[in-house]
Amino acid sequence: MCQQFGIQQEIIPGIATAFGGGIGGTGSVCGALVGAVMAIGIQCGRRHPSERDARAYALTQEVRRRFEAEMGGIECRELTGMDLSAPEGVKRFYASDVPRRVCLPAVGVAYRAVMELLEAPPASA
Repeated sequence: MCQQFGIQQEIIPGIATAFGGGIGGTGSVCGALVGAVMAIGIQCGRRHPSERDARAYALTQEVRRRFEAEMGGIECRELTGMDLSAPEGVKRFYASDVPRRVCLPAVGVAYRAVMELLEAPPASA
């Protein structure tokens, strides 16, 4: 998304480091979806605490809805069928086809959904 919009910030890859495995390997919300939410914040999030954030919330709700509809869920543990919070689960994960079969498509779904939403003109209020 940053490449698409010409955003160059050295800090962004570091911020997203622990998204994998459902937020730091906990099996929670898929890191691809979390990344899409981060992209929404980067592109249209508030710049000052007093600003309203209705558009960012609306876009986030829609990207979540689209992701869940296409992937069948939003939780890493549900999507992968694996427990990435344990070393043996991580080992099993990398020895399987799950990264290719589930995670790669999840990244594509999240990217496509967020880009469609961010490239659409804002709805008038």
